[in-house]
Amino acid sequence: MGNEQGRQLASKWAKTEALLSHAQIAPHIPPSRMFSKENLSSMLNQHSMVVVKPVRGAGGHGVIKVSREGGSYKYTYYSKTNHFQSFEGLYKSLNSKRNGRRYLIQKGISLATISGRPIDYRVKYVKQLDGKWLISAIVGRLAKPGLFVTNICRGGTLLSGSEGIRRSFSSAVVGTKKKEMRTLTQLSTEVLENRFPGIGQLGFDFGIDQSGKIWIFEVNTRPQ
Repeated sequence: MGNEQGRQLASKWAKTEALLSHAQIAPHIPPSRMFSKENLSSMLNQHSMVVVKPVRGAGGHGVIKVSREGGSYKYTYYSKTNHFQSFEGLYKSLNSKRNGRRYLIQKGISLATISGRPIDYRVKYVKQLDGKWLISAIVGRLAKPGLFVTNICRGGTLLSGSEGIRRSFSSAVVGTKKKEMRTLTQLSTEVLENRFPGIGQLGFDFGIDQSGKIWIFEVNTRPQ
């Protein structure tokens, strides 16, 4: 039986900063900055698509996809898309949605898809009573048609990790991709446990982009 409690750590930014300190993990973290007008402008100029999300939050709540197309902008929140002719208009609207909460900006990743629906992966890692960590699940989460967030509470479909990888890539890479996720999970947990002693369970949100690269989007200390 695992440790079902353990230390809670809500700040996505604190965990991201910790993981960026490790040379082997850092290349798998999408470029991230705290939300500000200057950072939003700079990130959109660099990446053309970003994801804006609360520093503290779960279940895909408050996650917004923002894109720049030439001189115009748009953002998608759940299934609704808003268009803007100026950066000022975009920023004002996004800033009002924040409602004073701290947000961060992450480079947008074009995820591999199944029938046009993005898929990502949750790896649940639980510390056992003997102090050893055990992966208790690797599952795929397929976005509801028309949405970009994959959360099950937002209508996403649960698949086994193997099925998700097979259907979005091929059977030939299932073993390799799952092994890479396991390795990144173990390395990241060592870093986080050193930085934040007392954690007892972690939920890693991984994405595989269309070229096959694995990304760590966030780590939850209270995984659902």
